[in-house]
Amino acid sequence: MTVPSDSSVPTPGTPSLLRAINDRAALEVLLARGTLTRPELSRLTGISKPTASQLLARLEDSGLVMRDGVREGTPGRTAELYRIVPSAAHVAGLDVTPRRIIAAVADLTGAVVGEHVLATPGRANVDAAARAAAAVDGAAAAAGLTRDRLNRVVVGIPGAVNPATGRLGYAAHLPGWHVPGITAHLAAGLGVPVEIENDVNLGALAETASGQAADVRDFALLWVGDGIGMAVVLDGRPHRGATGGAGEIGYMPAVGAPLVRGPRLAHTGGVQTRIGSSAVLALLRRHGFPGRDVRTALTRATRALEPAPSSPAAARGAGSGKAEAALAALGELAERLAATLANVVGILDPELIVLTGEVPRAGGEALRALVERELHSMTIPRPPVRLSAVAGNVVLAGALDQALRGCREEVFSSTRVTAT
Repeated sequence: MTVPSDSSVPTPGTPSLLRAINDRAALEVLLARGTLTRPELSRLTGISKPTASQLLARLEDSGLVMRDGVREGTPGRTAELYRIVPSAAHVAGLDVTPRRIIAAVADLTGAVVGEHVLATPGRANVDAAARAAAAVDGAAAAAGLTRDRLNRVVVGIPGAVNPATGRLGYAAHLPGWHVPGITAHLAAGLGVPVEIENDVNLGALAETASGQAADVRDFALLWVGDGIGMAVVLDGRPHRGATGGAGEIGYMPAVGAPLVRGPRLAHTGGVQTRIGSSAVLALLRRHGFPGRDVRTALTRATRALEPAPSSPAAARGAGSGKAEAALAALGELAERLAATLANVVGILDPELIVLTGEVPRAGGEALRALVERELHSMTIPRPPVRLSAVAGNVVLAGALDQALRGCREEVFSSTRVTAT
């Protein structure tokens, strides 16, 4: 390993570097475990008790660690408790759609302390930075903060920023967000460091942090709703592609759908016309399961598969009618989803496939099992298919997680922690 010659970089083995390593290890353990005593921190990090005492004093002076009472009832002296100072840093995450922006603010521990929903009526000539700022200000106010207290903002958006041009693509349905250098534009408007990430990629990040993909290096996440998207994670990192458009499979040609040439408008691709919400709703209605939206129709279909709580005769009657129709509807939908995934499996051979979005969530375990069965009948690799395990808004969860990773890296590596 080559060490830079910059004199500001600590030399391996120097006291300042060892202090920085120990401080970082202690902060990570406190984040993971919560409140700890000095002996517990010493045991979990492998550092000596005197060293633990010194680093706790440094971290207290830095404002990153605080005392949190004492633990009584144990042999020996009463043990003081220490924990991360939650207010030492704050981040914001945004989930942007054409109809609204949901903003949330989290403290350094990851606890959400404020949320706000901003309606965004679709119209031209809107300022994306002004809308984002209004959403962030609302969430910050709910947390008792102002925007200048935020360390970082991550914006989840149904599109992708082209790294070569800085322009947003695959998002014709978002007026006002197509200015050159959209990331810099938002950062200037908010006065805070900003990252923009594809919403489905953020969903995949949430799955790695607290969902189905923990400890999985290669997986794909398929989002099925009004729009179709896929996140591809390879060796633990999202694969974005040359223009940021990796995973925009809604535009991919599909068996059984007319071939679309020059797909520019949203929701016009082959896969979109087969498994998007509108197509799924039409399929369910054709099988006798109407609804004002796809969630309602799918819920009716899945409930028709549940055993009737009445007499055996009534159960047999239900099974020969609605249950058979529901199985046929879900089976056709599963076949369409599996055919889409078979192309992905043939190219990527992922360890795991995660399903999320309005359609898989409404279809539940019944739809998941059918998709897995159909997929395994079409492919040689047979990765397990799982439903998302992240509760609530997966885009917002991923945005906050990404913001916290960057924020903690900056705060934990700051000179106030590593100073001699």
